[in-house]
Amino acid sequence: MIEVENLTRIFRTYKKQPGFWGGVKGLFVRDFEETRAADHVSFSIKEGEFVGFLGPNGAGKTTTLKMLSGLIYPTSGRARVAGFDPTKRENAYRRIFALVLGQKNQLWWDLPAIESFHLLRAIYGLPHDQWKATLDELVTLLGVGPKLNVMVRELSLGERMKMELIAALLHRPRVLFLDEPTIGLDVISQKSVREFLRDYNRRHKVTILLTSHYMADISSLCERVIVIDHGKKIYDGNLDRIAGAGAGQRIIKFKPRDSSFPAGWQPRHGEARLCDDGEILLHVPSEHIVAVCQQILGAGPVDDITIQDVPLEDIISDLFSRGVAAK
Repeated sequence: MIEVENLTRIFRTYKKQPGFWGGVKGLFVRDFEETRAADHVSFSIKEGEFVGFLGPNGAGKTTTLKMLSGLIYPTSGRARVAGFDPTKRENAYRRIFALVLGQKNQLWWDLPAIESFHLLRAIYGLPHDQWKATLDELVTLLGVGPKLNVMVRELSLGERMKMELIAALLHRPRVLFLDEPTIGLDVISQKSVREFLRDYNRRHKVTILLTSHYMADISSLCERVIVIDHGKKIYDGNLDRIAGAGAGQRIIKFKPRDSSFPAGWQPRHGEARLCDDGEILLHVPSEHIVAVCQQILGAGPVDDITIQDVPLEDIISDLFSRGVAAK
């Protein structure tokens, strides 16, 4: 469904010197800086796949989605989505994909959402019966029926995002690009949006490419992830494989009961770090968990000990810092 080959986008930005004379100098001599937002990115996605697209801020995720949507042109490389070339911006292509940007909205701010939905029906030339059936299905799944006639600016952030999803899916796209759809939402709204996307993907086999900084979104929705950093792809594969990279380490947390616990205590395996709340945190090789727990209990009285897996966020953050593909 999506084929990307050596997709590259270079932004050229003017570097203005400070002050008045810097501005005058810039009229005659200009310094430019080139930034590779996407650097020879290649991947392919099958129809119906739900793929996570990860990377730190500025990695090139949104730029890649915008190139796939035809909003900006690549500097080099090629992309095909459902057989279409996004750079040609054909109307037939615009009818089979949708782009949802978490920090930008397409709904008319001072009108009820239902008015924008009527406008979209006219733009896409949708038959009324098809439009009504799709709208009723989406409204029911997202539970926003009572809010359809409320002005968009008076909706909560979670309600607005649900309306944005309805607007994106009214024309029944085959491909859906989601850029931070749960950003800023509360926990309940995040869960509701995730459940809707999971159900919609399974029901309609829509190909979805999702960017998110919330690992809960990725871990609950995506089996496969693509990771980019500084414009380069550094990983493409199963999410479990990334999670497995942290299997060799576990995290131990404990809180000393009183001052009798030795200050600056360190285990024979791993390294202890004092947290702001007074707890002590250790990253310990999995094979030494029992030995380290015995050392903790032997060092002094503690109130509680917890053992947990390394969070997915920490594993992916380490992947970013190393900037190399996971093995």
